[in-house]
Amino acid sequence: MQLIISTPGAYLHRKDAMFSVKANQQEKGFSVYKVSSILISTAASISTDAIKLAIEHNVDVIFLDKYGEPYGRLWHCKPCSTTMIRRRLLEMAEQETGLTLAIEWIKQKLENQVNLLLDLRDKRTRQSAEITEAINKLRELIAKLTTLSGTIDERRNQIMGLEGASSRIYFGILGQLIPKEYAFSSRSRNPAKDEFNCLLNYAYGVLYGLVERSSLLAGLDPYIGLLHTDNYNKKSLVFDLIENYRTWADETVVSVLVEGKVSENLFRKLENGLFLDKPGKEVLLKAFNDFLDKSVRYRNRNIKRRDIVQFDCHRLANFLISKGDEEIGEPERM
Repeated sequence: MQLIISTPGAYLHRKDAMFSVKANQQEKGFSVYKVSSILISTAASISTDAIKLAIEHNVDVIFLDKYGEPYGRLWHCKPCSTTMIRRRLLEMAEQETGLTLAIEWIKQKLENQVNLLLDLRDKRTRQSAEITEAINKLRELIAKLTTLSGTIDERRNQIMGLEGASSRIYFGILGQLIPKEYAFSSRSRNPAKDEFNCLLNYAYGVLYGLVERSSLLAGLDPYIGLLHTDNYNKKSLVFDLIENYRTWADETVVSVLVEGKVSENLFRKLENGLFLDKPGKEVLLKAFNDFLDKSVRYRNRNIKRRDIVQFDCHRLANFLISKGDEEIGEPERM
């Protein structure tokens, strides 16, 4: 489970093999063997004993800013990646194999978007024509991913262009499928201009933390990407890998809006946008964690969605160690 600390003034410390949290004159303990990560999203303090306990048991401690973006983490100082994996990632960034993987990740993202829209179409028959039109446009972009030409850098730029076009189509229709009071016309980053994007930005921030942690545990260097290769001091591989899982956040945000779990008091108005307040974070994080903890059928096994990320990162690491001699295969729908 994820231990989420979002109460101002909360104190996290150690009691034997337990994490103990004091907040609002109450204290509660959590077994270290049941905690996979700790998210700290507001003014709180943590003891060095709790830090040591987390490090000894590979419990990731992630600090989130007010938008839900991870800005720091605590991790042990032992190297958790091999030189061979780093070297192979760097080599593959300039090879056809690396470009092929990048294409598969973007293709998976678009196919996940299509599948989510297909599910929504079944529940919104009055908007079937509009949804179908968006689905067909996305399928046309998926087909174009197989007809790229030019150098590796030229094709990489073409992929980014197709990905941008797909986002405009996808979010254009998604904005019409949620309750009218929360309808939006396009994506907006931090600060978000509307409630949907405010929720989505925070969910993406949580997802970034999950993908980065999984990549580190698998021995991958999060800074060496295959598609996002030229972002200085950016976690390029995290940006690459997260494409496979973004619709998890999309689906969760759509669900909390449609189910009426969202109200105006969950947000705080800023001069140039919206900020997700503490009650809003609690509503979203509960829904997202429930979604991530649900077991689904994946590669002939039942596995929690959050564990799929770790599974995929280990498969990528094994593929790199094998020098590409083994087939990594295409991702499955998640």
